Amino acid sequence: MSMRPWVVVEAPDSRGLRRVTVGGAAAGSAWSLRELHKLLDRLGYPDVDVEDPASVCWRGGGSGTWPDRSWRRRAPGVLMVLGLAASAVLNAVIGWPDASGALTFAQRITGALFVLSGLVQVAAAISVFDYWGRRQSTVSGAIVLLGALVAFATDGILVLMWLEQREYTPYVLAFVPLFCWSLWALFLLVREKSWKGIPQPRKFATGVFVSALLTSLSLAYSTLYQPAVAPIRFALKAGFGTARADRGRPFVQVPLKLSVKNTGEVSVYVIISDFTVYGRTAKYSERGNLMKERWKDRLDEGGDPRESAERHVDQPEYTALSSGRFYRPDKILGSGQEDNLEHVFQIPRNIPYDLLRVDLQITYMRQDRGWIDLRHFKKPSASWHKGSPYFCHPSQCGEWLIYHGEVRHDNNLINVTRKPRYVTAVWSPMDRPGYSISPSVDFRTGNIVGDPVKERKEEGRFGVSTVDASSEVSVAELLKSIPSPSPS
Repeated sequence: MSMRPWVVVEAPDSRGLRRVTVGGAAAGSAWSLRELHKLLDRLGYPDVDVEDPASVCWRGGGSGTWPDRSWRRRAPGVLMVLGLAASAVLNAVIGWPDASGALTFAQRITGALFVLSGLVQVAAAISVFDYWGRRQSTVSGAIVLLGALVAFATDGILVLMWLEQREYTPYVLAFVPLFCWSLWALFLLVREKSWKGIPQPRKFATGVFVSALLTSLSLAYSTLYQPAVAPIRFALKAGFGTARADRGRPFVQVPLKLSVKNTGEVSVYVIISDFTVYGRTAKYSERGNLMKERWKDRLDEGGDPRESAERHVDQPEYTALSSGRFYRPDKILGSGQEDNLEHVFQIPRNIPYDLLRVDLQITYMRQDRGWIDLRHFKKPSASWHKGSPYFCHPSQCGEWLIYHGEVRHDNNLINVTRKPRYVTAVWSPMDRPGYSISPSVDFRTGNIVGDPVKERKEEGRFGVSTVDASSEVSVAELLKSIPSPSPS
């Protein structure tokens, strides 16, 4: 005859779970009488009469006291697992592009933090099964709390960034509900004091909260406030060479010498470039009263304040003589890279201009602030072609080459909280080039149409700027070495 075990069933805890000891040693726990029988059966006591006081001691209720309601207990656990798993996937999807491919160290760290936060939430989701189960581990509740705090911090940053512009993206359908879920999860875990059972629980809770707060603040700072980075520097040179007479025609060939060097530490995308040679005509006066009469009028009429004021010369008019592009719009100009271009243009010997001027300008975007989809951007569309998506009749819009492509921030947190941005550049030999960075653009005109304030803000985020150089030469100086044509 086998000895009867001495079984003690403790009172139900707050969730309805009853601890069981057999012979003074912890044997496990049970949610119901059926689970108690299974537990005793596994221990080798299948025939224990639970109603026999000589075998089983019931504390805090008899064999019929099982307050557990499985659906009420499991529902929060299921929601906790789903929320942690969804937030982990979202963080990994957002963080991995930056962690693996960002051009700056700071953005790689930001991406790595998001990937790491996803791993923490995966560990928390696994711990939910123990914490909402029999709680055999004393740290499972603390791990779940840590995962919920991380979700609150990361999803909260995404919500704050989205509120800055309030533009719809598919990710809104993920991080806004997950932020609301994180508030519920934190409320539930704090109310249950899930950190209880670990050594020094108050210090753990304080440390976790402070760490999550500091991490979220550092992520917000690196994202919402672009830190100072290495400056962009360019050395542009534009000038004229020695003119030569055309052997067979009454024209003069003038060499144009252009040079561009990226002297900064950051590579850039060339958005648009242009060089144009102008011939100047002006009004002359021997009395020397033009400066007094006209310099203020020119400013009132929108003239360039950089133009000089002269006593004997005024009303300058510039006519474009030659124009071209220094770079194609798909060019990436690396740090320290230098390029030179020599271009020869022709002018008649009896040219009516007194000065020649060349303007060189480069509009660029910092490569450490984002990237341009060059597969589409490098393919121009002609505005005068009827098959072009940007067709506009030349009588209304002129004739332009239009370059258009998607541009994305180097910080993927901004990409998922904003609509896609597009960079558009237009070029024509008959006018100055233009560009725009915005969610949408009216392509039917050479003048980019958009919100100037928002576009300047976008240009600042992407580090878009224009550098230029110019040079002038007297036509008399240019042609002094050209012999005058012999009279016929």
